[in-house]
Amino acid sequence: MKLSFIGAGNLAWHLAMAFENAGNFICEVYSRDEKNARRLVSMLYDARINPDLNFAESESELFVLAIPDDAIEDVAAQLVLPENALVVHTSGSKSLDILRRLMDIYSDVPVRTGVFYPLQTFSKGTTALHFEAIPLCIEASDQETETQLVALGQELSKIVYLVNSHERKVLHVAAVFACNFTNYLLGIAKDLTDTENLEFDLLKPLIEVTFQKALDARHPALVQTGPARRGDVNTLSLHLAYLSDKPSLLQLYRMLSDGIQQRS
Repeated sequence: MKLSFIGAGNLAWHLAMAFENAGNFICEVYSRDEKNARRLVSMLYDARINPDLNFAESESELFVLAIPDDAIEDVAAQLVLPENALVVHTSGSKSLDILRRLMDIYSDVPVRTGVFYPLQTFSKGTTALHFEAIPLCIEASDQETETQLVALGQELSKIVYLVNSHERKVLHVAAVFACNFTNYLLGIAKDLTDTENLEFDLLKPLIEVTFQKALDARHPALVQTGPARRGDVNTLSLHLAYLSDKPSLLQLYRMLSDGIQQRS
C-alpha cells in the first residue's frame, strides 16, 4: 500500500519505518517543522517532503495523522485529499466520530476515516521497535475500511484488536497510569537519590523485579509490598518526616500510601 504521513514526530518515526519494513511504500511526509520531515524522509526508501497539506495529486491510498490531538482539527481544516482516500488518526483519546465529522465539514471530496492506534510509548531517534509485539487498536467508519485496516495492521503486528472509541479512551487512561505516571515516579526516585549523592543504579534490580512480579501476577495489587501495605505506621512516619520540606512529594506520598491502604 502507498501511504503518506502528516506529522514527523515520535510515533511517525517508528510507524513509517514499520510500514516500509512490512513492504508498504511511503510517498510523502508533511510536518510543520521541515527539519523533522527531512529527518524522517532520510530514513525512508524514496519518500519526499510535501511542502503543505495539499495532497490532491498524491498516489497514496492511506493518510496517517501522526500528530498531537489538539492539532487534528487545524490539520483537517487545511488537508486536501484525493477522492476516496482513507485518512486515519493515531490518537488514544480522540473518537472516530470527531475525525469523521471534521472530514465531512472540511473535505471537498468523499473520504473514508478510521483509527490506527499503536498502544505503546515512542521516542524518536531510538532503535526501531519490533511492531509484531505492539497491540494495534483498529476502528473504522465502515466494514470495508475496517477489513483493510485490520489486514494492514496484521502486516505489522501479531496483536490486532477491533477497539471502539470508548474502549480506546479507557485503554489510554490506563496507559497513562501504567506508563506516564510510573515513569514520573521513577524520575522522583532518581531525584531523591541524586539529592543525597546516592547511585540510582542501586534501585534498578528492585525496579526490574517489581515490574516482572506485576506482569506475572493475576492482578498487580496481589504482589503489592511496602510500609503502606503492611500498615507500618512507624516507617510511614519516618518517611513523611523526611519529606516534610518537600510539600508536593509529601502530599503525593500520603495520597499513594492512603490508596494502597484502602485497597489492602
